[in-house]
Amino acid sequence: MYRALRGLTLWACAAALCGQTQPAQQQPAGLEPDWDIGVILQEMSAHAGRLLPVLDRIDVQAWLQKGASATYAAQLQSSKDQAKAFADSARDLARNPEKLSASLELLFRIQGLETMLGSLEEGTQKYQDPAVAQTLASLEAENGANRDRFQKYIVNLAAEREQQFQVMDREAQRCRGILSTQPAASPNSGRKK
Repeated sequence: MYRALRGLTLWACAAALCGQTQPAQQQPAGLEPDWDIGVILQEMSAHAGRLLPVLDRIDVQAWLQKGASATYAAQLQSSKDQAKAFADSARDLARNPEKLSASLELLFRIQGLETMLGSLEEGTQKYQDPAVAQTLASLEAENGANRDRFQKYIVNLAAEREQQFQVMDREAQRCRGILSTQPAASPNSGRKK
């Protein structure tokens, strides 16, 4: 009898917990639907793809002959690598944008790439061609609205996850409380007489 009651209590707690988490699948206020943020991520991927041809126009070797620092070569190669990874990551994340760790990784990649692009813009302006520097600057600015929208999405996604974990924790504590108030089974209660 005790085991049946305990099993029924566990089942009820599990059902209550599932009932609490089901509405969370609906989009709360502030969190964009997957399909909307997916479009933004696809646009960001395309943006990263448009950066690569401009980066290929930068001739760091000519800069070095004009006295530029050798770190520009490393920054250029890193920018190309980051832009390719950015394009691939954004495209992959568009399929499942609720992956918080992948979203954060992409945001950090974007921020790192933007920092390096700023340095390359200055070098291009000084050592190569102001028109190429202007093209790079305009491409970088082009992604600003999408980046800001994606960043807001990540903050809202993290807040939603925190709220879900709080609900699950409260339900788990409630279930533990119910189970702890159940009388302990006596050693003879499970045996037939």
